[in-house]
Amino acid sequence: MASIMKVVLTLSVLFCLTLSSSAQNCSTYTFRSNEVFGACNDLPYLNSFLHWSYNSSSSTLQIAYRHTGVSSSNWVAWAINPNGSGMVGSQALIAYQQPDGTMKAYTSSVDNYRTQLSEGKLSFDVSDLSATYADNEITIFATLGLSSIGGASNVTHVWQDGSVSGGTPRMHAMSEANMQSVGIINFLSGEVRTNPVGNIGKLRKRNVHGILNAVSWGIMMPLGALIARYLKVFKSANPAWFYLHVSCQSTAYIVGVAGWATGIKLGSESAGVVYSAHRTIGIILFALGTLQVFALLLRPKPDHKYRFYWNFYHHSVGYAVIILSIINVLKGIDILQPEKDWKYAYIRVIAAFAFNALWLEGYTWYIVLKRKRSEVETKMPHNSNGSTVYSTEPEVLIVL
Repeated sequence: MASIMKVVLTLSVLFCLTLSSSAQNCSTYTFRSNEVFGACNDLPYLNSFLHWSYNSSSSTLQIAYRHTGVSSSNWVAWAINPNGSGMVGSQALIAYQQPDGTMKAYTSSVDNYRTQLSEGKLSFDVSDLSATYADNEITIFATLGLSSIGGASNVTHVWQDGSVSGGTPRMHAMSEANMQSVGIINFLSGEVRTNPVGNIGKLRKRNVHGILNAVSWGIMMPLGALIARYLKVFKSANPAWFYLHVSCQSTAYIVGVAGWATGIKLGSESAGVVYSAHRTIGIILFALGTLQVFALLLRPKPDHKYRFYWNFYHHSVGYAVIILSIINVLKGIDILQPEKDWKYAYIRVIAAFAFNALWLEGYTWYIVLKRKRSEVETKMPHNSNGSTVYSTEPEVLIVL
């Protein structure tokens, strides 16, 4: 009996796995309206599937694009790019559910990365365009006339999703899946290739840009400031704190310049993609960081009459760099949209810096005031009977 139960249990598990696998396999999918297509492909990103039938004599392509795992507040799109290898220049079929529950399906020519997916004609004929929504799945149906774009061999296609707000599609996310949802498809042979080399390279540069700047401007710069602000209070840390501070900030600047240069390169390769605030803050940070490097070379000696002004300038610019760096790293994370754990991890690092700065501020002030009081008492003159003579002159304490 036990052996029979094991066999039954094993068969049940295999049957469930088979059903699960079939549910995610386009070749076993059955359309509710009984449409039949000659070929299909399980697209590797965004839970999407493409079904098609191609008539070579008339150069017409009948397609059904399925996008699962979406809500009624999402839009989905499938597009062909006749002349390019990415989003810009693509000719898109868009669909989403309207507030009254009906589906809107229309065409849009994508001319730039900031597109609002406005309705417009495409460079090829589109007929029988419709869309359905059921069980968290949007399906777009259409017939395309491809004779005007040279047929159906090695066509770049793009697919996407995003949110709808106020009846208007919003910009899609910038996650890895969204960035890699592009490929090349041959509707004649059925051959499908995904992730063109250029797209992978651009995504890698974006990630490198983000990591370099987060580590340099976002972490090392604040750490170097903490070292200079608090370690120098301890006499035993002199002059080690200075060399640690200079090393930390110099390394941060060098790494930050590399990240900044990567960002400039990305900008030149992504015409139409402009993150104005992030870009402007990045330029300001580079300028201020460069000024700080030159300020180090012009640093007066501690007893120089201009040292007070240099300190004021150095500290002011330094704190401005730290604040702008944190803001820009958070903006960069919002642009890249990695897993939320990355943003939370950076926020925890900054929170740890803030907590340590808070208690160190109080503790070092306590040490400075105690040391100052001790020095004042040591310098105080005494009467012959040993009593202390207190000066009526006010004592001014300035801590930079």
